[in-house]
Amino acid sequence: MTTKDYNQCVDEYADGVFRFIRKSIRDEETAKDIVQDAFTKMWEKRDNVDGKKAKSYLFTAAYHTMIDYIRKDRKSDVDDDFLDRNRTDTNSFSDLKEILNEALETLPEVQKSVILLRDYEGYSYSEIGDIVELSESQVKVYIYRARLALKKYIGSIEMVL
Repeated sequence: MTTKDYNQCVDEYADGVFRFIRKSIRDEETAKDIVQDAFTKMWEKRDNVDGKKAKSYLFTAAYHTMIDYIRKDRKSDVDDDFLDRNRTDTNSFSDLKEILNEALETLPEVQKSVILLRDYEGYSYSEIGDIVELSESQVKVYIYRARLALKKYIGSIEMVL
């Protein structure tokens, strides 16, 4: 990968990687750090990265960096927000986006990641499999289970409105 390819990769994919990570961890500053880390890793390995596969490499690096961050963060302190997110409250919402975001927070990390990559970023099943290091069939199963969980959480549209 040349410097020109790298710069083009930054221009084309930085926003998408940031959206994916920010949506996953919901902390803007940490998301920026993770994206920067992913680009740093790609720069360090630029001689081994094929320019045609840079997007996949970048999302994979960002995903693994995010998982490492989450594991480290969970070890360092008890996540009270996690307990609050899994509590079944009967909040009345007026914003559909808020409901969907809360529903996404109830999903396990792998399911949340594959849903975000598929439904928010538009990746194919095989591309998602490459990023999260799962087979295409495993990706499909995780997406199916995540959608069922989201459907169960959100319930019928009458309950939402």
